[in-house]
Amino acid sequence: MGIEIERKFLLANDDWRAAVTQSKHIAQGYLVNVRALREGTARASVRVRISGEQSWLNIKSVELGIARAEYELPLPLADAQSMLATLCDGVLEKTRHHVDIDGWLFEIDEFLGDNHGLLVAEIELPATDAVFPRPAWLGREVSNLARYYNVNLIEHPFAQWSDAERDAADASPGGQA
Repeated sequence: MGIEIERKFLLANDDWRAAVTQSKHIAQGYLVNVRALREGTARASVRVRISGEQSWLNIKSVELGIARAEYELPLPLADAQSMLATLCDGVLEKTRHHVDIDGWLFEIDEFLGDNHGLLVAEIELPATDAVFPRPAWLGREVSNLARYYNVNLIEHPFAQWSDAERDAADASPGGQA
């Protein structure tokens, strides 16, 4: 069984952009919708993801927090395209930027469409207590806030967030979400 240990942060400023080493477009959708996850009728999110000519099926346990069971399986591109078009309730699109800091990879998701304006940095860790760099552009941690999970952004995109939700997002240093 694979375990993903990942922490999520808002961004304090745009200084990270100068350190981007790679960027790629990602489109993804979910075969199990967020309502089933919220109601407890599903124990895992099941995601189809396409980036370039590669595609995957990703299964992730539903626990809230930084460590979750995760399985990722390659999927033929044509199958992934068909699944996104016919089996998913919506498609989330983003540009994923890679930023390397002292040997650590930060993946910064710049969301598109109805989630435009939302920026989230993720870092995968070898252990839940791993020490990692904290560049000045790294803002408030949101690892335990479900609204920042991609599956939730399809049903309740950033463009529809209330003023209170946006104020909470803007509470990060520098005020940028």
